[in-house]
Amino acid sequence: MRVLLIASLLLAVSAFLYFDLGRYLNFDALKAQREALSSMVEAAPVRAMAAFFAIYVVAAALSVPGAGILTIAGGALFGMGTGTVLVSFASSIGALLAFWSARFLLRDFVMRKFGERLAPIEKGIEKDGALYLLTLRLVPAVPFFVVNLVMGLTSIKSTTYYAISQVGMLLGTAAYVYAGTQIARIDSPADIISPGLLIAFAVVGFLPLVLRKVSQSLAARRVYRGHRKPDKYDYNLIVIGAGSGGLVTAYIGAAVKARVALIERHRMGGDCLNTGCVPSKALIRSAKLLHEATQSRKYGIANAAMGFDFADVMARVGEIVRKIAPHDSVERYAGLGVDCLQGNARLVSPWEVEVDGRRIAARSIVIATGARPLVPSIPGLADAPYVTSDTLWGLRELPKRMLVLGGGPLGCELAQSFARFGSQVTQVEMLPRLLAREDVDVSAAILRSFIEEGIVVATSHKALRFEKDADGDVLVCEHDGLEVRFGFDRVLLALGRKPNVEGFGLEELGVTISTRGTVVTNQRLQTNFPNVYACGDVAGPYQFTHTASHQAWYAAVNSLLSPFWSFDVDYRTVPWTTFCDPEVARVGLSEEEAKERGIAYELSEYRFDDLDRAITDSVDRGFVKVLTDPGKDKILGAVIVGVNAGDTLAEFVLAMKHGLGLNKILGTIHSYPTMAEANKYAAGVWKRAHAPEPILKFAKAFFAWQIRSADPSAVTDVSTGK
Repeated sequence: MRVLLIASLLLAVSAFLYFDLGRYLNFDALKAQREALSSMVEAAPVRAMAAFFAIYVVAAALSVPGAGILTIAGGALFGMGTGTVLVSFASSIGALLAFWSARFLLRDFVMRKFGERLAPIEKGIEKDGALYLLTLRLVPAVPFFVVNLVMGLTSIKSTTYYAISQVGMLLGTAAYVYAGTQIARIDSPADIISPGLLIAFAVVGFLPLVLRKVSQSLAARRVYRGHRKPDKYDYNLIVIGAGSGGLVTAYIGAAVKARVALIERHRMGGDCLNTGCVPSKALIRSAKLLHEATQSRKYGIANAAMGFDFADVMARVGEIVRKIAPHDSVERYAGLGVDCLQGNARLVSPWEVEVDGRRIAARSIVIATGARPLVPSIPGLADAPYVTSDTLWGLRELPKRMLVLGGGPLGCELAQSFARFGSQVTQVEMLPRLLAREDVDVSAAILRSFIEEGIVVATSHKALRFEKDADGDVLVCEHDGLEVRFGFDRVLLALGRKPNVEGFGLEELGVTISTRGTVVTNQRLQTNFPNVYACGDVAGPYQFTHTASHQAWYAAVNSLLSPFWSFDVDYRTVPWTTFCDPEVARVGLSEEEAKERGIAYELSEYRFDDLDRAITDSVDRGFVKVLTDPGKDKILGAVIVGVNAGDTLAEFVLAMKHGLGLNKILGTIHSYPTMAEANKYAAGVWKRAHAPEPILKFAKAFFAWQIRSADPSAVTDVSTGK
């Protein structure tokens, strides 16, 4: 079907060019033939209108030059009323046919090649496509055939496209048709478009955008209705929450000399410092050291047994937290010029926050209240000895039997750590595999490692209830229609995190909360109150410390500079790492995501069992996978499974951020021997797959000829020097 349509279009365009039909579609030809054409219209008006309509539709559908002349002809031959109706419908139908042709012939190809790059445009079209199309139709700065082609590549609905085209082109159509009724008085099409008419078109064309801004302003006024703005502000910015997002927001505000208040009801540093990233990585490191001792034979050491006290391990974790705490302390931020307030914050208006009875006001407010561990409603859980990532750090005795409920990053990290300390660990996951957001081969690599270390992994098990029996506490699960029981001494809940939106006055104020429990924000991190922003775990879509910090820059800058200047937050190169062993690190698209979204890709893979540094360190398991645009070295995504994967990934993050391809990585000197060389070798895998075979064949023939053509008499005898 596509071949037939392409052939028909090529034939039609070729005929147009071959027979030089364009000579009839110019102003001089119209003026010369006007009387003859008018006679034909008078003799058979209906037939003439039908013929004109058909010619116009075909010309518009084929995007051939001459639409303007045909529009003038409509006025010259049929008058203002009839001519406007004929041209309006013919041009809109022709535009729709051109739109359909572009969509049918090119959209699939373009989306396969450039789908990832066009995603933001698609999102914009989804939201404001009709408005932008109307502006383009009202302001004929962009040729209409280009609009037809480009819009055909988007997801805008055909009915919307036709309706907007019909309305949007009417003004320009009327102007040209009217010019046709005055054809005797004008000498060229240039006489039609006067500066005044161009200004009028521009004013009318940008009117929808102006009306949109007015509408947004009115909507903002509506959301503020009932709230009285303070006569003066105490601060430029109030930040609620002193976790990663809040700290960075306050830091940036203070750095540009804004007056900033930072409110925290618990501990400075938030979850990352006190109960998340920092303590978990300290625990993982101790567990890894113990595990390495059990693997000493790999390093030629017969026995490297270690003794430890779990209480000492947890004491070290606490000491690490205390050592890092000054980085996030009240003293440090006060020294930067931030007013740090301890207490419970509650929004009482879009500009005012009450802190334990004290009311303060600011021009802008940033909500950075973070999230907390999700505690599910499972029967019997309240009576079970459970811990979360918040309460785990109070343990001083190693559980003999540890049950980890959840197979995500946190569950995997802590399940492996407790197994290495000596707990009998069972990990239960409702989904079919661990780390379900990663590719299947990544999940399989982690599963193999866990099984080797003695962890019982129970995937596709749904938790039903907690009970007690003669041996102690039990989790009852459903698996393949049967009930399965797992005994434990402690259960760690690792089922994700719930945004902290309660208790801050958000719902009472009317701040919109999503069905996922997050504060709803736009691309500039504004809530439905334009001066109230949100960042970090409470806003999503990612719950990473580094993403919270990334968002915080946008929240700080936008809250301080809006409406004069603002930026859309950029999530294109968000990396993440799961710190189990081997580590899993990723940026950009995974294979699973590319398949789900229909994005074409090429895969280049390099395995660590070929890497010298991995072999010398006896950590030669894992791989580097890179997804690229088909036929190009542009990186769409990368995943590394192996030792120090999180550190090694940084090169790919940098490359993607700044548009560097695999050729640039291949051409970069990497120290030998290092794990980072794996990135270069992965780029080499891509390069070999795209070797220029014709050039190599020529080179082979050339070098063979070079050897054969050597003059024997010119060769020096090494023994005699002659």
